[in-house]
Amino acid sequence: MDAGKHVKLVGFGILTWLLPFVLSISLYSPEGVPLYDIFLIKSVLLVFSAALGTFLILVYFRGVRDRFVREGALLGGIWLLINWALDTIILLPLSGMDAGTYMGEIGLRYLMIPIIAVGIGYAAEQAVRVATGRRAGA
Repeated sequence: MDAGKHVKLVGFGILTWLLPFVLSISLYSPEGVPLYDIFLIKSVLLVFSAALGTFLILVYFRGVRDRFVREGALLGGIWLLINWALDTIILLPLSGMDAGTYMGEIGLRYLMIPIIAVGIGYAAEQAVRVATGRRAGA
């Protein structure tokens, strides 16, 4: 993997955490009190994060030419770890949440990253197989 691909992989992973975090700041008062219904905030952030992550995965895959499922799994795993690490360093101290509460309320939601990435990788692999006339397992 070349250096440019590493930068894109890690940089996009950071963006999947940073942009929703920046958006969330506008949804809370300086004291940390939600400005809107908490379920609306969570829904907005989840939809925004899923759309952003899917978009960035698709942009990343423009440079992928083979081994699509592997690339999706690699990307999904790295972005998952980036998001968990940044939450551990920044969000947990800000929120005062313990690790168990965090995983139940926020952390498990990040599993959609590898799910979407592997799904896109699988779809790309199937599309290439159809376009080239190869059978699965061939």
